[in-house]
Amino acid sequence: MIAELGLVALWLSAALAVLQLLGGALAQRDVTTGIAALVRPAAIMQGFLAAFAFVMLLWLFAITDLSVKLVATNSHSMKPMIFKLSGAWGNHEGSMLLWVTVMALAGAMIAALEKRLPEKTMQATLASQGFVALGFYGFLLLSSNPFERLPAPVPEGMGLNPLLQDIGLAFHPPTLYMGYVGLSVAFSFAVGALLTRQVTPEFARVMRPWVLGAWVFLTIGITAGSYWAYYELGWGGWWFWDPVENASLMPWLAATALLHSASVLAARDALRAWTIMLGVVAFSMSMVGTFLVRSGILTSVHAFAVDPERGSFILFLLTLYIGGALLVFALRAGSVTEGKRFSALSREGALVFNNVMLTAILGVVLLGTLYPLLTEAFDVRVSVGPPYFNPVSAVFAIPMMLVMMVGPLLRWRGDSWDRLKLPVFILGAIVAAIAALVWALGSVTVLPLLGLAVAAGLAVASVLPLFGRNLLRVPVATWGMVIAHFGLAVALFGMASESAFTKERLVAVTPGEVTQVGDWNVTLETVDPVAGPNWTAIEARLAVQRGNGRVDIMNPQERHFWAPAQETTESALLTRWDGQFYAVLGHPTEDGRWQLNLWWKPFVTFIWYGGLLIALGGVLSIIGRLTSDLRRRRASRMGEERRAEIDALEPQAAAA
Repeated sequence: MIAELGLVALWLSAALAVLQLLGGALAQRDVTTGIAALVRPAAIMQGFLAAFAFVMLLWLFAITDLSVKLVATNSHSMKPMIFKLSGAWGNHEGSMLLWVTVMALAGAMIAALEKRLPEKTMQATLASQGFVALGFYGFLLLSSNPFERLPAPVPEGMGLNPLLQDIGLAFHPPTLYMGYVGLSVAFSFAVGALLTRQVTPEFARVMRPWVLGAWVFLTIGITAGSYWAYYELGWGGWWFWDPVENASLMPWLAATALLHSASVLAARDALRAWTIMLGVVAFSMSMVGTFLVRSGILTSVHAFAVDPERGSFILFLLTLYIGGALLVFALRAGSVTEGKRFSALSREGALVFNNVMLTAILGVVLLGTLYPLLTEAFDVRVSVGPPYFNPVSAVFAIPMMLVMMVGPLLRWRGDSWDRLKLPVFILGAIVAAIAALVWALGSVTVLPLLGLAVAAGLAVASVLPLFGRNLLRVPVATWGMVIAHFGLAVALFGMASESAFTKERLVAVTPGEVTQVGDWNVTLETVDPVAGPNWTAIEARLAVQRGNGRVDIMNPQERHFWAPAQETTESALLTRWDGQFYAVLGHPTEDGRWQLNLWWKPFVTFIWYGGLLIALGGVLSIIGRLTSDLRRRRASRMGEERRAEIDALEPQAAAA
């Protein structure tokens, strides 16, 4: 009965998406009908029903209803409850239901809360949102029904992929999906503004919080996913340029560019066409990521589907949405005026330069991700990894961050070089001094050296907008910008330090034997069997000591799951303020020794601290923008009320 209720709610949600699309479309043709008035209520009710359907799926996983195919193939009665619930989206069908649920809830929030845009533009936006949602409803109902019943219940479930049986699954996919779906909202706003020719600063102010929200969730999702892969896969790296990792990075890059472009449009009425195009590109990248993850054309620990038929369905949706949006842009771009002009030496100019650099990095990542797939179609297998991504991305990333140091100090519309000479000289001296110091301290390759130097300059530059100001009166949005830029400097410092100074050692030792990694002494004390709730493991006991400091115990494991049967490596981490010691237990050798892979990674944790600071800056920016817009609307209403009072008094004054 639970599955049937969820399926009915899903069908009703799809029907409301049709109503939302038709009502918005009729409103654009100036057709007087009651359907147009139902657009907002349909969006709100659609959000409620989609959420209800997803709650029903969670319920099925919580009670382990083995008559439902999705539960039987992705759960097990002996799993801990947190993994039962997170297993609801740890598969293809459930993750797509989560996608449409978040999309429907976003549409409901727009319909219920957003009152600033002209009603016709809002109806066009909700119609676009319904159009996007309808394709995913069709995908779920016709190709990937999450509520499909088995002919008869099975005695026990097959279990969840052991790599996904981690607390990271409870946070990483939902945050990424909120980011992806937030970009679908930006896409709908862009299409709605194009259809009604309302690409205005007010449109940018309405869209900006949604873009900021999507960007924050993407930042958190990428940061959490990076750390999850870092400790779960046991490879010792924090980013592998895996195609599915790139699938989340590409929309983040596009969203970052869109965020800054929308800010220019909102503040200075410039970059109108560029903002619309970035709205389309950002959602395009989220769709490309969805296609890569679920089409079966990739082999990755992150990928969900291996079904070419469903991959073709997603490819059709991608072509329909992106092709349709580009067609609308081509037809209406001529009606989008250029907007106000600005000098190259201005804050707008710096933002445009950095947007171009972000777009170039996006192109580098997209090419490196898709090129192996294209060559494989011609039976030629190539591998594209860090030797390509790192230096080619750095060609654009380093100039971008150098400009980012100066950008917040520039004035809008235009500035003078004389005013900027002193801060530019100071920042340049800091970058040069740090580069010289790192080069003198040891053999560090070019990219980490540049990363450390630029990180130092960016950290100083990020706080310069606060210099000479009353900190208590600094706008919240400015604090958000400062913290986000400082977080980028912190993350860059962590990346460069990990790359430059990591010490690694692969050894085979017997219990009682001591080995050394950098200034760390590691003793393998014992190797014992242990048992967990749905796994058994071989666990090593390592005594780890730094110099003459205290002795810490680490317990890396090699786990064996029985539902499904699979072997995984569980790394052990020892965190210090200046880095992490990372240990992985390998297989025993024929002569009775145990393989250990050991790393000392200086300041690696700064990568994730920086990611959280970037997200915090985004949250503060949302708060600042929303409060600023609220004050602006309140002032506007007060002005209108004042003008109405004056208009009412004028006839009385004339009569007197």
